[in-house]
Amino acid sequence: MTNQTVEIVEVGARDGLQNEKVMFSTDQKVALITRAMDAGLKRLEVASFVHPKLVPQMADAEAVIADLPDIKGVEYVGLVLNKRGLLRALATREGNKRGVDEVGCVATASNTFGEKNQGQSREESVAVSKDIIRLANKEGLKAQVTISTAWGCPFEGEVPPSVVVDMAKELADAGPREIAIADTIGVAAPIRVREIFEAVRDALPGMPLRAHFHNTRNTGIANAWAAYEAGVRILDSSVAGLGGCPFAPRATGNIGTEDLLYLLDRSGITSGVDLDKVIALSAWVQEVLGRPVPSMVAHAGGFPKGQS
Repeated sequence: MTNQTVEIVEVGARDGLQNEKVMFSTDQKVALITRAMDAGLKRLEVASFVHPKLVPQMADAEAVIADLPDIKGVEYVGLVLNKRGLLRALATREGNKRGVDEVGCVATASNTFGEKNQGQSREESVAVSKDIIRLANKEGLKAQVTISTAWGCPFEGEVPPSVVVDMAKELADAGPREIAIADTIGVAAPIRVREIFEAVRDALPGMPLRAHFHNTRNTGIANAWAAYEAGVRILDSSVAGLGGCPFAPRATGNIGTEDLLYLLDRSGITSGVDLDKVIALSAWVQEVLGRPVPSMVAHAGGFPKGQS
């Protein structure tokens, strides 16, 4: 299991913070992002262009992006759920500003969750996502899409894998950079993870796939490994294991970046990210929050180095 490489997409500054009761200031968000970059993370979800009344933690999206350093080789991702959000994302690039490099949109596999999360049915979310991808590409902005609640919905229960495959095929027509499959509420198990990723890969053999897991039921890291075994080489994670969805009852944090890094490092898989620096960043996040963070490696540390 050597000479393999995985790209980690750091989602802590957006998905990680959006459900936190402790409000990070703009400066603290910028510090979180810049320290993550210093650890070697090169693709980071930095903001969400949603209405501040719905997600007040993301109200300063433009201010955060304006304060981010212009570093070559790093990509800033903004989440958009509709055309208005895309226009806000595009506006961050006006006047020779760096702005966001990429937008991510969301199509939900569950009608009920889609209505509660973004005011869209499954079919509407697919149509809106396709429009966002096409318009973003036309404007020279990279775009990708996430299929949310792919393994289960808090309101409808089971989601048939065929629904996810059919959605992926339709979304692929718009030309996204990649398609992510998300366990939004943390109900997936490894065998189901492999089932869906293998089915989507068979249906779309040329499409890059990404995996997004929450650790709500303590299966997140096992699911990340199952996705890797199914051929996925792009994985989302959040420093300190922060996260949760405001519209999904009892949905807790993303898999911790340091937990994922430990798994990869000990498996001989390269990510280009410094585990010790991410652990130190998690300690800083814990200080800001004033409570223990969910990540296990944040507390246990990396592999013991022994006595010299």
